Amino acid sequence: MVDHARAARMAKRIQTIVATALEREIKDPRVEFITVTDARVTGDLHDATVFYTVRGRTIEDAPDFALAEAALTKAKGQLRKIVGDQLGVRFTPTLSFAVDTVPEASAHMEELLARARARDEEIRAQAANSRPAGEADPYRSAEPGE
Repeated sequence: MVDHARAARMAKRIQTIVATALEREIKDPRVEFITVTDARVTGDLHDATVFYTVRGRTIEDAPDFALAEAALTKAKGQLRKIVGDQLGVRFTPTLSFAVDTVPEASAHMEELLARARARDEEIRAQAANSRPAGEADPYRSAEPGE
């Protein structure tokens, strides 16, 4: 049976353990700009996917995802050992890493919403000075007695 609550608790714990390990125990300078954003564990608790994002060294600098992926691939065994030691379960899940695309998707959605708001303001400005094309009351009511 699949226990989704247990898988969710384990995923949260793995996320915390991996983030702390990247910050304090992995001595590779390439992991310095990696941020762990989420983790998911399969229902059988054998596989865990850790989602991460990478920030650039400066504001203008683009993040180097290939360098981060290489660093995480190199540290995967050490991270699994740390997770196994701290998790305390019979079988330590295998770790895989995936780039988290949620920040880019949300930035794109914000851009689309800003464009829609600007277009709404343009239409509202045009409608403020406009008049109906026909009569003020286009619906004629029948006079009683006709």
